[in-house]
Amino acid sequence: MTDSKQLAGLIGPTMVALAVTEVINMDAFANQIAPVVYLNGAILFVAGLAIVRAHNLWTWRWPVLTTLTGWVVLIGGLWRMAMPDAPQAADYVVTYVVLAAIGAIGAILSVKAYGLKVSEEPSDV
Repeated sequence: MTDSKQLAGLIGPTMVALAVTEVINMDAFANQIAPVVYLNGAILFVAGLAIVRAHNLWTWRWPVLTTLTGWVVLIGGLWRMAMPDAPQAADYVVTYVVLAAIGAIGAILSVKAYGLKVSEEPSDV
């Protein structure tokens, strides 16, 4: 199994960046065409499958966020591939709540991956 911190270091900042840029570019989603939605779904599906294959770890600790993220991305990608003509994210409150959750989970994963390491040794400062 891939180290949880390694995957969190990749997935966390990506989720934060996606959440922020999707809020900034919300109007772009209203004009998506089916082939672009399908391609996005295929990319999401492969990314989710890669996460699940590398880290299908079910625990009561923070690494389960990585596993859950992989499954949600895999299922979301499959949905976008199967239903490319379905309405995309709109400027609704629920969309912003979902994006806030994505950003928050990304922040948690980022902190777990890159957080401060407490050293037992005194520093030379």
